[in-house]
Amino acid sequence: MDMSVGGRGPAGPKVMLLEDDNGVRRSLQMLLQGRGFAVKAYASAAALLSDPKLAETDCLVADYRLGASDGVAVLEALRSGGWNGPAILMSAFGTDELRARAIAAGYSEVFEKPLKDHVLVAALQRLTSSEGTSIGFLPATGVPRTK
Repeated sequence: MDMSVGGRGPAGPKVMLLEDDNGVRRSLQMLLQGRGFAVKAYASAAALLSDPKLAETDCLVADYRLGASDGVAVLEALRSGGWNGPAILMSAFGTDELRARAIAAGYSEVFEKPLKDHVLVAALQRLTSSEGTSIGFLPATGVPRTK
């Protein structure tokens, strides 16, 4: 199994999933694994940040509200530790201010919950491909938000 930074194992791109809601976390993990991603799921920021194998992952998918922390702070901690992969933030409380904070921290995508499965899967496929590009902030419908 390829364990290099950004390497892809037999199960496909490696994704860190950070979601504190057990049901949502398990549902997203099963969805992504079913679409060929190797998913490591975490219930807390502390659990994710203490994983010694962080450098081996290709992408982060994180919820914004995480109890004692938030998804923006988690990505900032990962970036300060040298992890430079693409990241997707999910939030049921999306605002323009949150979007600005998330983009400034390095998030490639910001999605509103509840989100459609195909929107998340398509974003992960695009971000973990060699052409990984961002399409910005999207509401749950997958249609770019206008002012």
